Amino acid sequence: MNIYSSRPVVLCLSGHDPSGGAGLQADIEALLAQGCHAAPAVTALTVQDTVNVTDFRVLDREWVLAQANAVLNDSTVAAVKLGMLGSLEMVETIVELLAAHPHLPMVCDPVLRAGGGGRLGKDEVGYAMRERLLPLATIATPNLPEARILAELPEGTADECAEKLLPFCEHLLITGGHGDEHEVHNRLYIRGGHSRTFTCQRLPGSYHGSGCTLASALAGRLALGQDLIGAVQMALDYTWRTLRDAEQLGRGQFVPRRLPLDFCS
Repeated sequence: MNIYSSRPVVLCLSGHDPSGGAGLQADIEALLAQGCHAAPAVTALTVQDTVNVTDFRVLDREWVLAQANAVLNDSTVAAVKLGMLGSLEMVETIVELLAAHPHLPMVCDPVLRAGGGGRLGKDEVGYAMRERLLPLATIATPNLPEARILAELPEGTADECAEKLLPFCEHLLITGGHGDEHEVHNRLYIRGGHSRTFTCQRLPGSYHGSGCTLASALAGRLALGQDLIGAVQMALDYTWRTLRDAEQLGRGQFVPRRLPLDFCS
């Protein structure tokens, strides 16, 4: 008789991207590369490609709850990763779901814009995430444009946004890939005044699904039991390698190459 040891299961609540560059497919690939199993529950359907998003539809709350509870009632989930929610009702749905499982580490990627700039929810969705979901998160991973929306600071620096958001979230990783400096500065803020900056070489081009890749890899590292700072470092390093080896599969942004599995090594 064969006895199989199971990989940690990560419940992913996010949108479906038919281009395969972002959303749940990005989650699945990034988690595979960490040695985890992704359990994807669809929150929204999108019409998008590597250029931009043109439309989306948020699923009914009953469908999302049914998907998530099917996983939670069947598997020992080790972490949760949140991506696109798309509506105020979906934010409240996920709050209800997570309130029943407060022990699970949760990575919140506040997806409010596609890589090409198209909206994936009104700004009010971001404010609801700030007020209702960030307090439930182990860590949130906005890029700087998303952090500015969440903090209601249209021209705010990373430090200014963090000051506004840390009362809601104990750990905050604001990524710096949208700037134009020679080096990318990814800043980890910890409530209580501590912060740490991780730097990496800026790569040419723009990328579709980099935020999903980072948040999922981070959720995977936490599911494996790694400490938070070490998990952030490994997730950032892994994400940079997927961007370094990215492919141009369509007419728009490059798609991170998240596999093979030895990207983690």
